[in-house]
Amino acid sequence: MIEKREFYINGQWVAPSAANDFSVINPSTEEPCAVISLGGQVDTDAAVAAAKAALPGWMAMPVAERIALVEKLTEIYQSRSEDLAQAMSLEMGAPLDLSRSAQSGAGMYHLKNFIRAAKEFQFERPLGDHAPNDRIIYEAVGVAALITPWNWPMNQITLKVGAAAIAGCTMVLKPSEQSPLNAIIFAEMMDEAGFPPGVFNLVNGDGVGVGSQLSAHPDVDMVSFTGSTRAGTAISKAAAETLKKVHLELGGKGANVVFADADEKAVKRGVLHMMQNTGQSCNAPSRMLVQRPIYDQAVETAAEVANKVAVGPALEEGRHIGPVVNEVQWTKIQDLIQKGIDEGARLVAGGTGRPEGLNKGYYVRPTVFADANNQMTVAREEIFGPVLTMIPFDTEEEAIEIANDTPYGLTNYVQTQDGARANRLARVLRSGMVEMNGQSRSAGSPFGGMKQSGNGREGGVWGLEDFLEVKSVGGWALE
Repeated sequence: MIEKREFYINGQWVAPSAANDFSVINPSTEEPCAVISLGGQVDTDAAVAAAKAALPGWMAMPVAERIALVEKLTEIYQSRSEDLAQAMSLEMGAPLDLSRSAQSGAGMYHLKNFIRAAKEFQFERPLGDHAPNDRIIYEAVGVAALITPWNWPMNQITLKVGAAAIAGCTMVLKPSEQSPLNAIIFAEMMDEAGFPPGVFNLVNGDGVGVGSQLSAHPDVDMVSFTGSTRAGTAISKAAAETLKKVHLELGGKGANVVFADADEKAVKRGVLHMMQNTGQSCNAPSRMLVQRPIYDQAVETAAEVANKVAVGPALEEGRHIGPVVNEVQWTKIQDLIQKGIDEGARLVAGGTGRPEGLNKGYYVRPTVFADANNQMTVAREEIFGPVLTMIPFDTEEEAIEIANDTPYGLTNYVQTQDGARANRLARVLRSGMVEMNGQSRSAGSPFGGMKQSGNGREGGVWGLEDFLEVKSVGGWALE
């Protein structure tokens, strides 16, 4: 049993203000794997005070020196990558191979992209040739509360910490209490890298406790939150009292629009993408819209692919999906699968209950529904599990209407060999990101959504800008 009952505040590991233990559950076994402490108001106040005190010095540090510290962090990150992978497999159920490649790997990827973007970013620049005595200065927003989820823990921590650190913000990180061990390792890395005391602080806690305290805290200038739309709404309301800046990366119900001329691997690719990380991704292509001429074949292919997806314990190596994170999520997914059956969607793979041979652990059967319509619950709600909903369409106009008929707007996908059509859809799909024919977005691309999928962007230049204020200066003395 791992015991982590300390917080990282003002450059030191300190005991929590009160005994408030929380058991972290290994979702592969349903057994406790760690005990942490959840913070209270005293701990939150101490972390915010440390960040506030460190802010002037950190903002004044030349940006090249802040970048150098993040570069040092990447060196340490590389040496601890296996520790991070093991922790995430244990606490949130990512299969070990995925945890090593994508879960842990994402952190290094984002940090390096921030370093590259920052070295080219003009933190001070002239307004333009027409105004030689005007300057635009980008400076830190201030004290930033970083609230991160359990599904892609290191991905989200580095997207926030890397940008905030380079921008000159000081930070209080509250990771998900469901997956805190990787964040504790990350705090050890920040300490080893030599960030000044108070620049980075870690307080474990839940959303109702530390999360709410940070969102409403008068000395917090910004909240950057990744999680559910419901929680994002609550954070926005709490933050409104002090008019702090709020960045939200929330849920999604992405459409994967497969036209009749799609490449032969498009359906298989879409199913496997949906099942990655056991479906626990906000940008998952959870609605597969298929043009009528190839619809029946697509359903057959999707069922065949889903039935071949292996499910097993997270700490075993190999190509399989693991459990979902906890019992609450497992029960929610089971209820939604049953809802799909009750509302008349045709179950062609998977279903309720655990996969055969697994009688313990929060395992979900890879599930595919066909013949759904966009008003069914499985087409409206973010299931956050390995569940794909297939919907037929006839025309391009109908596909666009169905794809956009959702409160979410994070990522949509298009599969077609017609370049002009692909570009038309990219312009009209209401989402912050669109990916074509299995091609991922490139390094430094902004990640984020519109509508109820949130606001702001993470990654690259846009991620830096989210942690910066713009100051306009007139009468700049030419040196």
